[in-house]
Amino acid sequence: MILILTHSVDPHAHRVIELLQSRGAEFLRFHPANFPVHANLSIGYAPDGQTRSTLRVGEKTVDLEELQSVWTRRPKVPVPHEQIQDPATRSFVAEECATFVREVWAALCCLWLPGKPAAIQLAQFKAAQLRLASDLGLELPPTLVTNSPEEFYEFYRQHNGNIISKLVGFSFDRAVKGVITRFTEVVPRRDVGYAASLQYCPMILQAYVPKRLELRITVVGQQTFAAEIHSQLSHHTRYDWRRYDLNQTPHLVHELPAEIHDRCVRLVARMGLCYGAIDMILTPDGRYVFIEINPNGQYLWIEEETGLPISAAICDVLMGERPVSADS
Repeated sequence: MILILTHSVDPHAHRVIELLQSRGAEFLRFHPANFPVHANLSIGYAPDGQTRSTLRVGEKTVDLEELQSVWTRRPKVPVPHEQIQDPATRSFVAEECATFVREVWAALCCLWLPGKPAAIQLAQFKAAQLRLASDLGLELPPTLVTNSPEEFYEFYRQHNGNIISKLVGFSFDRAVKGVITRFTEVVPRRDVGYAASLQYCPMILQAYVPKRLELRITVVGQQTFAAEIHSQLSHHTRYDWRRYDLNQTPHLVHELPAEIHDRCVRLVARMGLCYGAIDMILTPDGRYVFIEINPNGQYLWIEEETGLPISAAICDVLMGERPVSADS
């Protein structure tokens, strides 16, 4: 049995579910936001140490101890029953439900893709990503993470003002649907005069890396699926391909050098994951420069633009048909 944790409108899950159905795999799609109103979770411990944990959704009951794997895609937090109207009580119940769900997931011993929730959370810390990538031999851009205006001025001077800025956190997906969206931006000279405001909120600053093209490298188990994003052909995507201009930005399959493939797979494994979406820059002189990794990054548009069989590889891992690490 495979458990898929995501919301109801998730085209990535739709694609993988179609493939699982075609292979005859047994699975359950569950949205944690439906707990506790539309689902029941239970976990019990016997005096002899035996554990019993179940998930019941409608007429379907799943023995969580029998799970082969869990794919945590885009799950949202539990939502209390609408009958609970008092804000303080509602907040309390929501936190209790979220805590219990986290505890149930943490107790499961099956394979998780991309990884267990705790590993996913740790893997999102960008400063730690950079240190680990460097330890594995990947080249990094000169980087400063700071809220010090003085440090900013010195970094700006060292790189002749040719630097970019981006968020420290991993709130891009949430911000797109909310109030604030912040892409990677070149730091213009006029913004230097506002550097004092850094003391209120830190930022990541990096020396600008010249681009021949950008790479989205999706790691699934021991496989890498690398796509070229020719972002420099469109002014709209020149500094951040997430602005998306697919009509003017070709996406092509890219053949990674063996050592870059190996380091990407090792990076994901060292993070306790079996999936990760890595962003790199290929410079005009042929260097591969690591930018960041998203432990649960989107991939479907890459599959649709290039034909890379990423969804099939995810099915292979979930069904146990491919090893997820060198030790498997």
